[in-house]
Amino acid sequence: MLRRWALRAAAVAVGGVAAASCVLLPASPASADPIGVQAYNSEQWVFHELALPTAWKTTRGSGVTVAVIDSGVTPVSDLAGSVITGPDYSGVNTPPTNPNWGQHGTWMASLVAGHGHGQSDGIFGSAPAARVLSIRVITDSTDPNYAKYQAETASLGQTELANAITYAVAHGAGVISLSLGYTLQSLPVRTALQDAYDHNVVVVASAGNSGDPAGATGKGNAPFSFPADYPGVLSVAAVTSTGQVASFSSQNLSVQVAAPGKLVPAEGRDGGYWYVSGTSPACALTAGVAALIKSAYPRLTDPQVISAITSSTTPSTRPKNGWDEQIGFGVVNAAAALSTAGRLAAASPPATGLTAAGYYGGGPRAVPAVPVPPRGPVALIGYALLGLACLALIAFATSKLLTPAVPKGAGRTAARGPGPGSEAALADEPGWSTPPGTRPPWLAGQPPPQPRHAAPRGQDGRPAHRDYPPL
Repeated sequence: MLRRWALRAAAVAVGGVAAASCVLLPASPASADPIGVQAYNSEQWVFHELALPTAWKTTRGSGVTVAVIDSGVTPVSDLAGSVITGPDYSGVNTPPTNPNWGQHGTWMASLVAGHGHGQSDGIFGSAPAARVLSIRVITDSTDPNYAKYQAETASLGQTELANAITYAVAHGAGVISLSLGYTLQSLPVRTALQDAYDHNVVVVASAGNSGDPAGATGKGNAPFSFPADYPGVLSVAAVTSTGQVASFSSQNLSVQVAAPGKLVPAEGRDGGYWYVSGTSPACALTAGVAALIKSAYPRLTDPQVISAITSSTTPSTRPKNGWDEQIGFGVVNAAAALSTAGRLAAASPPATGLTAAGYYGGGPRAVPAVPVPPRGPVALIGYALLGLACLALIAFATSKLLTPAVPKGAGRTAARGPGPGSEAALADEPGWSTPPGTRPPWLAGQPPPQPRHAAPRGQDGRPAHRDYPPL
């Protein structure tokens, strides 16, 4: 007998990371076929919102590996045979056998590559024939080592993320799904993302769950979430089953597209089915769409795949001005994205051997001739002599300016004493070590001493002033 579906709330906080809020669907095991059918039926709005049934007529994502960098993935029934277990960079030693290990990551993986356990039962991800590479970098809030993970420095956490991205690229991932986020940027992560970009690995990230600009921080804008806001990363917002932007979905300049993100059915590591909400499921579903494109057109570049997705959103969901910070360019349409990708793949590649000069400014023929003809050796020697003469004139004039006028007879007799402006008077000034009657060093071409009121100088030659930052 089918038991009633529970409505037990289970908010998940993932160590400073954008996580999903969840509700458990069935109270009985996922292996029961009627429960799987109900999960499948409850997911229909997601399929139609993304136009997945039409896209699956072209490809289901075979041959593509999607790296799910998250809290770990358990190979539950709807992911059986599709999970490759990668390293654990979380910095804690919770074993995968622990029931609180990999909750969030398993939900996300089922939305990327879930293939159900029958024709119409269980969870189907947007790329059901793709494989998942599980790389653990975060922990769930129920993880027994969650406090230890939270105590890590931000730099260490982001270094772990960078290591995970690098590992994914090196081990054949065609797409990386990042249902997580940090408020600060990181050079190691930027470097790892550049490596992914150089290898045409499509990186998809959740935009964040900070809501609308007015309510996010009280300062009129939602905080940015990294890596979603890094260049070359596809940032995804969340919409509801009615196509409206979810109230929790971050609204900022990073948003490029949107996907279902509220009450999305997913399979958990316990084999049960859950409703998950957040920009996390929206990211995972979009990563699966990127895998469909990579499967059908493997030679497309990373920018071409992202362009195919952002330029082919469902027309009715596009903002009036073409883009806004709530929904980006609109809701992802997998079927239209595949059609656009096909046109990109069929386009002739640019001819080789052409330079920018061939396209701008009329080409090499439009470049005018040099206005002054080259000089011969006689002219060059003449210019060199003229330059030397100018330097000699400047040196002579400078020496005259630096020589002071000494009155006739001044300082010549001890009886008269040193007169104003005389060499002896200058030599007798306090702080000088030159004997009376000799020329001060600066009159002999050496630099004058520092004035007594000048600030002392540091080793770099700048005044040693407290307003200067320490070196």
